[in-house]
Amino acid sequence: MVKQAESAQLKTNPSPPSSNDQVVGRELALKVAEAALDKKAARIEIIDVRGKVDYTDYVIVMSGRSDRQVAAIARGIEEDLKHKHGARCSGVEGLPQGNWVLLDFSDVVVHIFHQDTRGYYDLEALWLDADRVEFEGQRADEGFHFP
Repeated sequence: MVKQAESAQLKTNPSPPSSNDQVVGRELALKVAEAALDKKAARIEIIDVRGKVDYTDYVIVMSGRSDRQVAAIARGIEEDLKHKHGARCSGVEGLPQGNWVLLDFSDVVVHIFHQDTRGYYDLEALWLDADRVEFEGQRADEGFHFP
């Protein structure tokens, strides 16, 4: 009888996180930025919105020079995170048009704007008081100027 109680207790203990659960939050945001840089995304900003919104922990905003590049950045991020890190995107919006694509990875929401559209919506201004996350390669697009 004691042995049954012990095994029942073992089943209620949480299992260790799987490898898919390992890449979350800040680490996932950094992986998104890395994948975006591989596709030549510009002006990437990782915004830490923990405690400010209830639907995600990090918002990433970036730009592409054309609608085709915006779509390529979105597809590249989605494929890279799925194949290299086991992170699945739960929703994609705006991909056919390429002006503004949204990728939802739950802990991280990614906004990829066409360079002409980004300034109009100015999402970064919504979280002026939020911390920004620095990452390697962040200044790789310094020579790129938007109109």
